[in-house]
Order: sequence, then structure tokens, then C-alpha cells
Amino acid sequence: MRTLRASICVAVTALSLSLSFGAPSYGQEDEVGTLTRQMKELYRAGKYTEALPLAQKSLALREKEFGPDDAHVAMPLNDLGTIHYNLGQYAVAEPLYKRALAIREKTLGPDHAEVAMVLNNLGDLYRAEERYAEAEPLLKRSIAIGEKTNDPSLVLALSNLGAAYSNQGRYDQAVPLFKRGLAVLQKALGPDDPEATVLMNNLADAYIQRHRYADAERLLKRSMVMTEKAYGPDHPDIAQAQNNLAALYARQGRNAEAERLFKRSVLTFEKTLGPNHPDLAGVLDNLAGLYKDQGRYADAQQIFKRSMAIRGKTRPI
Repeated sequence: MRTLRASICVAVTALSLSLSFGAPSYGQEDEVGTLTRQMKELYRAGKYTEALPLAQKSLALREKEFGPDDAHVAMPLNDLGTIHYNLGQYAVAEPLYKRALAIREKTLGPDHAEVAMVLNNLGDLYRAEERYAEAEPLLKRSIAIGEKTNDPSLVLALSNLGAAYSNQGRYDQAVPLFKRGLAVLQKALGPDDPEATVLMNNLADAYIQRHRYADAERLLKRSMVMTEKAYGPDHPDIAQAQNNLAALYARQGRNAEAERLFKRSVLTFEKTLGPNHPDLAGVLDNLAGLYKDQGRYADAQQIFKRSMAIRGKTRPI
């Protein structure tokens, strides 16, 4: 998406992708259960690199015991795919999600809540890759299942379909989805639960596009406070909110505030997701655009080169 300054864009992101639920009740319960709990704690804290080997080990143990296509393998496939997604490793995540979806549809039927969860995750992966024609039907199907089963994963698909629409500039369709998801989530978890912050960021982006700057700023600042209270100052969601608030300030000509926040966002992303994540490339693009608008062409070129290098490493072939 583009704001008034052509080179500054606000990032619309997925609501935290859903890990599978339920503790294992089969062989190797102690080891796999411990690995799963530790992995989920790290995931919630945004420590995806640390969570990755635990998810890999869980999958290996379950495949060894039950085989590659057993129902018990679907949960770790989804979880491992979700961690790879959050690390920006989309080509690795896609086949994991597809395997999990095929197993769940075969063992649970097409309208089960766990099927909806994997549909959401795969659909949002396609959204992140700008494969909107593939993303939309998967997310709509996930919503339809969630509405039938009254499952909380409905919020994820509402948010992510809204994000897909926003990415395409379809804000009139996105806003009601964000508002509906936010209302459901806050009713279930309370007004200050950190799960709501990504929805708040996405709704803020839609407000920016409609020139409702005060409403957008309020939501972005509140989301940062809520996330920091829950997870501390170093979390990917805070980095995303910093980027979005900086983009808002850049649109308003508040360049010094925008530069400070873009730089903080870069540092937070580097610390939490590493130096080559696609979300970091988006922030670097924004910072380069800010420099270009100020006539700081050498600074802009240096930052833009780094962004292009990251995209060259992560863009799907």
C-alpha cells in the first residue's frame, strides 16, 4: 500500500498465526509434551529462531513413531510451518501446511475447526506472497467453518482476509472484518489482551488510508503499550507498530519522529527476527523513502540496496 508520500508504506500483517492446540496423549508423551510447551512459550514471545529446533524435533519424533501421514503428525506439521512462516521462510512453510491440511481433511472431515486453522495459515502465507487469488478462497472457507463451529480461530481468518483486502487497497471490505475480529477477540479475552494488537495495527492502517490520522495514532500507540506490557520491549509486533506509526508521521511531515521510529523498528526486527527477514525489508524501504523525500539520496541508496538484498534472499521463486 502507498500513502501520500509514494515511497512510504504501512505494513499490514497477519494476526499471530495459530499453532495447533491440545497436549499429546500418545507415545513419548513426556518428551513431546515438554518440547511442545517450550516451543509455544518461545513462539508467543516472538522467539521464533529458538522455537524452530523444538518444533523440528517434535515432528521428527512423531513421524518416527506414527509414520509421515498419520493423524498425529498434522499438529507438528502445522506448528513447524507456522514458525517457518514467521521467520519469512515461505517456501519451506507451504508444503508443511499442505501436508497438515491433507491429513486433517482426511482424518477429521472438511468442516473441522483444525481444518479451518490450517486453511487460515496457508491462506495467509499466500497473502504474504501476494498470491491473493489463492489466499481469498482459503480464508473465506476458514471463516465459514469458524462460523459453523463457533471456534475462536475465526478471528484469525477475519483478520487475515482483511489484511489481504488492505494489501490490495480494498479498505471498504477490510475495515468491517478488522472491527468484527477485534470485537470478538476483546469480548473473549478482554480489552487489553495482546492478541488484539495486530488487529489494532491493521485497523489503524485502514484509518490512515482514510485520513483518520488521530484514530490511527491512538490505536498504534495503544498496541505498543499492550505488547510491551505482555512481552517486553523486544517483540516483532512492537517493531511492526513502530514502522506503522513512523509511516503515519512521515505522511504528516513529522520527519524527525518518523526517522527515529523507523530506526527503532529496524533494530527491533534485527534483534527478534534476524537481519534478513522480509518484514525488515519493508521498514528499510520506508526509511529509504523518507531519506529520498528529504533529498538525502546517498543515505536512501545505501538503505535501499540492503532492502533489495534481503528481498533477493527471501522472495519465492
